Amino acid sequence: MNKKELIELIKTGEGYTLEFKESVSSSMRKDICAFANSSGGKIIIGVTDDGKIKGYEISNRDKSRIQDIAKNMEPSVWVKIEQIGNLGVVLVPEGKNKPHFVGGHCYIRQGASSVLLKRDEIREFFQRENLIQFDRKPNYEFDWKEDFNRKAFENFREIAGIPKDLSREHVLKNLNLITDGKLNNAGVLFFCNDLKKFFLNAGVVVALYRTPDKADVMDIKEFYDDFVSNYENVMKYIMIFLSKEIRIKGMKRIENPEIPEEALREALINAMVHRDYFIQGRVQIDIYPDRLEITNPGKLLFDEKDLGEISIARNPIIFDLVHRLGYVEKVGSGIKRIRNLVPGVEFKIGSNWFRILFKRKTKFPEKWSEKWSERWSEISERQKEILRLLKENPRITRAKLSEKLGINPSAVQKHLEKLKAIGLIKRIGPAKGGYWKVLEDEN
Repeated sequence: MNKKELIELIKTGEGYTLEFKESVSSSMRKDICAFANSSGGKIIIGVTDDGKIKGYEISNRDKSRIQDIAKNMEPSVWVKIEQIGNLGVVLVPEGKNKPHFVGGHCYIRQGASSVLLKRDEIREFFQRENLIQFDRKPNYEFDWKEDFNRKAFENFREIAGIPKDLSREHVLKNLNLITDGKLNNAGVLFFCNDLKKFFLNAGVVVALYRTPDKADVMDIKEFYDDFVSNYENVMKYIMIFLSKEIRIKGMKRIENPEIPEEALREALINAMVHRDYFIQGRVQIDIYPDRLEITNPGKLLFDEKDLGEISIARNPIIFDLVHRLGYVEKVGSGIKRIRNLVPGVEFKIGSNWFRILFKRKTKFPEKWSEKWSERWSEISERQKEILRLLKENPRITRAKLSEKLGINPSAVQKHLEKLKAIGLIKRIGPAKGGYWKVLEDEN
């Protein structure tokens, strides 16, 4: 690795296989151990946590100290130490004799953190290590010219704050998305044009029911875009069907959904990241009049009593990607945050599935459900998309709707007239300066 390649690597930021240190310190023990127990990695010395280069010259004493840390692992780890320009680099290979311990403790890498494992976690984690990890498997069916989704890649780059001057190949390599020269399954989930071509089970299904059981289905919608688009579009779709408490604060209109959006986001990203992609089921969201359930395939990797206390990433590369996007804050914090936001939330655990159940504040009467069901069955997928956009931005213009939907303004107007005619929307205020109201909570 030369200085230019090293600078480009630093620009991608800390992650699953990259750690920054300002100087050589005893804290490197846990990082070397974590990299050896995971997929290997690099420690760059002379860089702050936020990626600012300060520089550091590795002395012979530093080299001896680092080598002693590696040799004193149980079992020992071989590391390579380099000075590249004004930066030190410690290369840690993936261990061949896992688990590795340092000072009697075992660490693994999760996202950009080196995490201490408890005794039960160690057993569960290394039982899993004997299996093939889905997200690391190279995908030999993927064709770069035909299948790579440039728009999804650029969207990821922008959200994650990865500089545009870095090449696609460099970014994918440093995000650990290249295995044996091929885009791996994690990369396919995030950057493919047609998800169904590769994984029929990787989509998300949202079902809407008129009654508290599954006897009367109002609507079913499948989402098969790239990982980020699925996450965002599913959230927007769910929010259409939740009632909101509206408050006016000063000149601001504040809408509080019956289930906090932050809690739903945590539950959805948890399901998409930690699901077992080797199982053929899909992430399923069921919306009933009295509750909302999010279910993902895959059993817990630890004891039920430890739910919310410990966390093991079934798909560490996928976890690293969503951590870079800011969808998760830190390892193991999601379940605790959901509990804090929604005290009555329920967690149900099956032999091969995990479910989060949110109770709805209002159980809508049968009359309301029948009316909504009738209206909903009358509209097209395009009109459902318009409803979503109006909910997202009540002041959106016809021109903007036309742009987002890829249809001409006159077609937009016809759809709006249909939605008004069947009582799903109404216009509040004048043509200029007014806004749209979606009437999902009115009889």
